[in-house]
Amino acid sequence: MNAVTEKTQPTVAGYRTFELGAFTFMRDEYFVTITWPVKHGRQSHTMSADAFLRALMRDVAWGFFYGVVNFDNVFGTRNLYGKVEFFGGRLNEHYHKAGMSYVEVFDSPVAMKLIKEILADWVNDGFDPFAAPMETGDAAFGEKNGSNLKAIDRFRVATKRMPGLKGDSPLREESNGYSINRAFADVAQDQPEIKAEPGFEDEMHAFNLFAYLSRSDVTWNPSVTSVCKNSLFCPTTEEYILPIIHGNDRVEWFFQMSDEIMWNITDKETGRPRARVLMKAGDVASMPADIGHQGFSKKRSMLLVWENVNPNIVKMHESGELPPYPVEF
Repeated sequence: MNAVTEKTQPTVAGYRTFELGAFTFMRDEYFVTITWPVKHGRQSHTMSADAFLRALMRDVAWGFFYGVVNFDNVFGTRNLYGKVEFFGGRLNEHYHKAGMSYVEVFDSPVAMKLIKEILADWVNDGFDPFAAPMETGDAAFGEKNGSNLKAIDRFRVATKRMPGLKGDSPLREESNGYSINRAFADVAQDQPEIKAEPGFEDEMHAFNLFAYLSRSDVTWNPSVTSVCKNSLFCPTTEEYILPIIHGNDRVEWFFQMSDEIMWNITDKETGRPRARVLMKAGDVASMPADIGHQGFSKKRSMLLVWENVNPNIVKMHESGELPPYPVEF
């Protein structure tokens, strides 16, 4: 089923109710309630409205991302690359064993259209689902109050080479509307001096990555800052809680550039806890292809995520050609 419709029932607290296939999405002043069909009726699941909208914003900004985007330990999406799977309880072993889980697959453009409509209707004026809670206050809650299309329509920076190169994405600078974030007031803003041989001015390039990240106005939203074949460097700034539990379909590498992040690691298929990892500045860690991870950062920090975008890598992991971890000890 690939139907996307608005339900005809009255709105709740001014918010529209939506359907995607057999899923329904309803919000009120505080909560989002998702329902799906089970053997003896319908199963419902409730999330805080701000947590749901922060997770949904990442699904939109990342194009359903790599692998699984768990909104929490019950509801989420899995990118099938061209299609997308929405699931309730499927990756929670208790729901699944009890017969309370449900999965439905949609064409990605169909699902994307629907979730963009939800964001447009459910995000109130003053609430930015990309920002840290201290930057938005309690604007996510209450009856419907306007919208914030500017926040939800911003584009994720995905450079083809490196920010600041001619023809590529511009550097984050005050002249481009980017101010230094309150947490990074002490970050030096000087840029490296580049001396290129004549004729190579557009080939030699460098920039201050710490200064670039100090002006990020979003959290938990990696920007692509360098591309070398299938290798992407995707740095980001992190504060409060990663709004999703990311279920990997490839190995990711993390380099903690400042401060620290605590990671909860779970089994991707069951949700069972597997580890807690504290990363401090200078630490490097691998996130395997068979886990879920969610980060907690009590102070805004800088993290570099190294991604492999080889289009065949998902099948290589699924077939066993590649193990889920990067190194045999």
